[in-house]
Amino acid sequence: MTYLPSTIASGTTSLLTPREETPATDHAVLTLSCPQRSGIVHSVSKFLFERGFDIVEHQQFDDPAAQRLYLRTAFVQREKAVSAGELASDFAQVANEFSMDFNFHDGTKPRVLVMVSKMGHCLNDLIFRWTTGTLAADLVAVVSNHETLRPMAEAAGLPFIHIPVTADTKPEAEARLLEAVTGFDADLVVLARYMQVLSPELSTRLAGKAINIHHSFLPGFKGARPYHQAHKRGVKQIGATAHYVTDDLDEGPIIEQEVIRVDHRLSPQELATVGRDNEALALSKAVRLHVENRVMVDGLRTITFT
Repeated sequence: MTYLPSTIASGTTSLLTPREETPATDHAVLTLSCPQRSGIVHSVSKFLFERGFDIVEHQQFDDPAAQRLYLRTAFVQREKAVSAGELASDFAQVANEFSMDFNFHDGTKPRVLVMVSKMGHCLNDLIFRWTTGTLAADLVAVVSNHETLRPMAEAAGLPFIHIPVTADTKPEAEARLLEAVTGFDADLVVLARYMQVLSPELSTRLAGKAINIHHSFLPGFKGARPYHQAHKRGVKQIGATAHYVTDDLDEGPIIEQEVIRVDHRLSPQELATVGRDNEALALSKAVRLHVENRVMVDGLRTITFT
């Protein structure tokens, strides 16, 4: 076990969370997409059967419009563990035959770095699911542009890194953020109500590895106090959308959405309370779907195997 020396300033610990070397595992997931043709599922099943694997879950989506197949297969090895790298090497011949884009994922829990500002409902929900073992990932650190949520993070045993952001210091702040992502060896960055817009350059660096949450009033209720705007307009449904971060603000591929019906009896404050519950639920579901390798990005949309 090796500790990584910290080079991150301002209120973090001197040693970062250790990263174990990825072991071979008896549980793995194969995800792939390829042009539609006969024999694909047979070839995948034959490959796994010949190596002594048992398929425990299989889902596929045949897109007739795009003439493309999307597949997720989870499997276990009863006799011995095998690494994802070995499987990928062995599978190359099958993949070439069908022009597949594919990945094998082992059973290692992904490492998640959470970014927050002042609102703690999403962070609190993620911490609860992590500590109860229902998140399917490990939280490794919390980064914030404010000190407000330090007590919540540290009470959970998570390193808290304060990185203030202003218009003048944004490039330096984002460099420190990337340093934290690298230092903690994070597989996923979760913007849990982080109220700063990431630069296009940072969004590109984190493509496919960063999830954001926002209320689903966008773009109808942009700017400050969206729930007050919604109340004024008499909305009948409020929701939340979790999506991948892209350089096009709040327009990334959607992973999960939650909607709750409301009516005129709710005050703006009550709408905000319901909205926060929606946000926390949508975000935690999106994180779980991602870390369980149930999301495949296809341009601006996602194929999500629930």
